[in-house]
Amino acid sequence: MLKRSKFEATQSQIMHRAEELISAASNRYRITVRVANRAKRRRYEDFEKNEDSIMKPVLRAIIEMSDELNQPEIIGEL
Repeated sequence: MLKRSKFEATQSQIMHRAEELISAASNRYRITVRVANRAKRRRYEDFEKNEDSIMKPVLRAIIEMSDELNQPEIIGEL
């Protein structure tokens, strides 16, 4: 039961982050395609490294992109 409540909290955070991405984007289709492309790229990177990620690539892409939106200094450090 504890795992489920933790997932629900994470799910609500993911939904909130996705809404932020969509509201900040000028075009909903383009942001959706960008998230999908990043998730696809991450999935292949994980496959090449033989890593099994706990988090699905789409969720990870949403989190990363919303972090970049909220904290632009992250991009400058890379």
